[in-house]
Amino acid sequence: MIGPSNLRWVIFLALALIGSYPLRVIHSLGDGRNHGQKQKQQQRLLVPMTLVRNASSLGAVCLDGSPPAYHIHRGFGSGLHNWLLQFEGGGWCNDVASCLERSRSRRGSTRLMNKLEVFSGILSDDPTMNPDFYNWNRVKLRYCDGASFGGDSEYKNGSTVLFFRGQRIWDAIMVDLFSEGFLLAQKVFLSGCSAGGLATFLHCDDLAQLIPPNASIKCMSDAGFFLDVGDITGNNTISLFFRGVVNLQGVQKNLQAICRSFQDYLYQCFFPQYSLPYIRTPYFILNSAYDVYQFHHIFVPPSADPRGHWNHCKLNPAECTGDQINILQGFRYKMLAALRRFENSMNGGMFINSCFAHCQSELQETWFAPDSPRVHNKTIAEVVGDWYFERNVTKEVDCPYPCDLTCHNLIPAAQGPRRCNVGASVTIKRIRMLILLFLVLL
Repeated sequence: MIGPSNLRWVIFLALALIGSYPLRVIHSLGDGRNHGQKQKQQQRLLVPMTLVRNASSLGAVCLDGSPPAYHIHRGFGSGLHNWLLQFEGGGWCNDVASCLERSRSRRGSTRLMNKLEVFSGILSDDPTMNPDFYNWNRVKLRYCDGASFGGDSEYKNGSTVLFFRGQRIWDAIMVDLFSEGFLLAQKVFLSGCSAGGLATFLHCDDLAQLIPPNASIKCMSDAGFFLDVGDITGNNTISLFFRGVVNLQGVQKNLQAICRSFQDYLYQCFFPQYSLPYIRTPYFILNSAYDVYQFHHIFVPPSADPRGHWNHCKLNPAECTGDQINILQGFRYKMLAALRRFENSMNGGMFINSCFAHCQSELQETWFAPDSPRVHNKTIAEVVGDWYFERNVTKEVDCPYPCDLTCHNLIPAAQGPRRCNVGASVTIKRIRMLILLFLVLL
């Protein structure tokens, strides 16, 4: 007998199999771009957006009511039936004002998003840049709800309407992917960056129940291990913020049931450190011990440093004072302490480096390149691949800053929520417009 918890997946599967859908052709384009000072040229894979079909029938819409979307690049060869799903990141909104502002931006509306996305790093189709996953079906799930694909409510006040439908967006995208071949999946890898990394904690075990019985699944969070920790003044600003996100967007009912039963407050299960112990699916934690988003917005938020004593340190770790470095070492210790139990897990993997960065799997320079960050002489891509394919023991923890000389310390790229890709030049924007025009005329 089908239980209530599984009924919605049966309904979604039926929806995916009913009717005939048009075949979508995925176009890609390569062009040269500069790699920092080396001016190295390499191709960029640009993948067009796919709007989710029948999303409105499931009530799955972005904050502004626009349809959700994803980008898909087809697998081939040995990866034809393997799937890598990547949640996009981009922060959260915790009150009506911030969510309304977000709904009028690319963070809350597919109408305002780039219609072409760069696939690099773990999403690359080049075996020299992404040796283990280059020929898989790779899908980037666009983020437009503001609660890590976890909410299910709405707000109405006069002419102001906001849709908090992250859970339904996740459901609707999976329905769409069923008709794209996901039903034949043999290997599945669910990942995400930042707020998308947090989304993997919410949906990892969900996805494990959708795949075929003989398929394997593993999950990874990239820069998504957000700590329940006080800031430098002792105030827990992130706890209050996450409570607002969960309460406003109706995330409570979509949090882990077992986690909720052990926490004093339901919103605490939005924090990965409380939900991770109960995830049954093999899991990998990719994070910097000095994650700059957490450093800038959680541990030393502007409210905790009104006079800007930390400004120079935030812009360049080499300019941190000795006292500031000691305080940051305390943050690193708290992260490692929160992961101590997971470090002893049998099927878990870790790559915790000491770089001042945020999101390292989608950026080619940090994922897999000649000068990529390394721990014990292993790149992130090598450690993740070894863990996924069970080639080697894969729990790597870096020494404290400043001992790691392989770090890029991408401080300027991490001010606020980042998208983990590179902006287009004027020439590329023109090429994108031509591609979109071509797609319209097909």
